[in-house]
Amino acid sequence: MEITNEIKYVGVADRKIDLFESQYRVPDGVTYNSYVILDEKTAVMDTVDAHFTDEWLANLDKVLGGRKPDYLIVQHMEPDHSANIAVFAERYPEAKIVASAKAFVMMGQFFGNNFADRQVVAAEGTRLALGAHTLTFVTAPMVHWPEVVMTYDDKDKVLFSADGFGRFGATEDADWADEARRYYIGIVGKYGTQVQAVLKKAAALDIAAICPLHGPVLKNDLAYYIGLYDAWSSYRPEEDGVLVAYTSVYGHTAEAAKRLVSKLEAKGVKVAAADLARADMSAATADAFRYSRLVLATTTYNADIFPPMKEFINHLTERNFRSRKVGFIENGSWAPTAAKVMKTMLEKSAELTFAEPVVTIKSALNEQNEEQLDALAEEMAK
Repeated sequence: MEITNEIKYVGVADRKIDLFESQYRVPDGVTYNSYVILDEKTAVMDTVDAHFTDEWLANLDKVLGGRKPDYLIVQHMEPDHSANIAVFAERYPEAKIVASAKAFVMMGQFFGNNFADRQVVAAEGTRLALGAHTLTFVTAPMVHWPEVVMTYDDKDKVLFSADGFGRFGATEDADWADEARRYYIGIVGKYGTQVQAVLKKAAALDIAAICPLHGPVLKNDLAYYIGLYDAWSSYRPEEDGVLVAYTSVYGHTAEAAKRLVSKLEAKGVKVAAADLARADMSAATADAFRYSRLVLATTTYNADIFPPMKEFINHLTERNFRSRKVGFIENGSWAPTAAKVMKTMLEKSAELTFAEPVVTIKSALNEQNEEQLDALAEEMAK
């Protein structure tokens, strides 16, 4: 695939993978992106996952057309991008390797070789002239590893964004926002402050295209993609609405959650619902960040809360969930304490408002619960 006249795509599509990072479901697969810049000197941008070495080398040979690359630029050392550094180094012994100082330390850890005699260290503002193309390196520590650099090509105005602006999915026609949101919140979401710092650097660049390490190259309406990243990384709600996330053992708590959904919809509120025992946890987590309000409904279980709800709240707090209104529905046949447990788990999250009333079910819904649900719906509709 041609990105520009001199920038070519040599990545691969992984359609057999079931779990990305052994935890995120990827029914549409994922791509491992690699690029080549053809100029007086030739630069290869990152490698691919170890399962695709032969395919990547074949792609590389086809684009190079007999030329020998002068540089391998390593923006990120996660193995789905760095696995073939040693293979490349052996195949092209005269090529230099360009990376951050921390990346070279990691190469020693992964490969037992930090390629000391071939290092070109990329720091903030370091420039690398290829001919007509000059590359400028932008450090991006903790987006989402500490060694990350991004690369800006001043000729074609392309930002090579490492894992930034990545997306699950190996096909072009998948919805970008849904799979990019799930990717961002799950993998990068904890590091909003660091992403904001990189966005400020990017604002000073004239960018015509963004080339990430996963997902499609972004060329049109870049303000849309950057705007979403700004919202996600500043923990602002992306949409006005409510996510009702629930667990239920025998169906009574689920019934309460569904009734609340109906009451909110009757008020014209946009609502999403997730049965946490069955939903994709990463999608539910992404939706909690997507919407401005959240209702958590669960049973008291072993003097605690039902395990999928505990897992869900941990996903939220690990990713700096904040600046939302949160309502609660609890159930317990003899000692309902679920709301107290959930509030305690969330107490370190910044700028949360806890809605009243708490709906407390004792075994099964009754008339008083119906009134509580009406009141909670009224509060969450505000």
